[in-house]
Amino acid sequence: MDIAPILDCALMRWSPAIGDRSLVAWITVAAYALAAVLAFRAARRAEGAALAERLFWSLAAAYLAALAVNKQLDLQTLMTVTGRCAARMQGWYDSRRTVQVEAILALVGASLSAGLVALWLLRRTLRRTGIALLGLVWITGFVLVRAVGFHHADRLLGLQVTGLRLNWLFELGGIAVFILGAARAGAARPRREAGTRPAGRVERR
Repeated sequence: MDIAPILDCALMRWSPAIGDRSLVAWITVAAYALAAVLAFRAARRAEGAALAERLFWSLAAAYLAALAVNKQLDLQTLMTVTGRCAARMQGWYDSRRTVQVEAILALVGASLSAGLVALWLLRRTLRRTGIALLGLVWITGFVLVRAVGFHHADRLLGLQVTGLRLNWLFELGGIAVFILGAARAGAARPRREAGTRPAGRVERR
């Protein structure tokens, strides 16, 4: 399959630019940046912890920093436009709703599956990573659903509650949960494994 025409179509309809200049958008960017900094700090504090925990915080920091940049470059819109171009060029535009629903279910399922795998790998460190992991799965699910560009999901997320749009509440809610978990982890040092002693101490008889 030749994807060059599809990419040409998408790039004619999308270009990198500041996508949202509103105050809430910049607050969201700042929240992602803060979450990334706290994840990096937690990674630094986890130097004596298991490899899975160190990798979790390091990858989370990189992921959240990328989301902070993407928030204004709006790369998920490029994904949505690319999907629409592909639908038109490949002849399945009329059945795109079914494809979008299937894509949403697949992406949410993949996000939950990845979360369960991470939960198992981090099972011994959940006192430090559990809350942050929940926030990360929450954020990832939100981003994936928005990237699919399903009309009914966009309408739902566009609804307002006491003057605030649901998409703001969902996205900032997930970031807030991660920040809480990362802040708690960054303030605590991982326990040393049983049977080890701090270097330099001599046991008294």
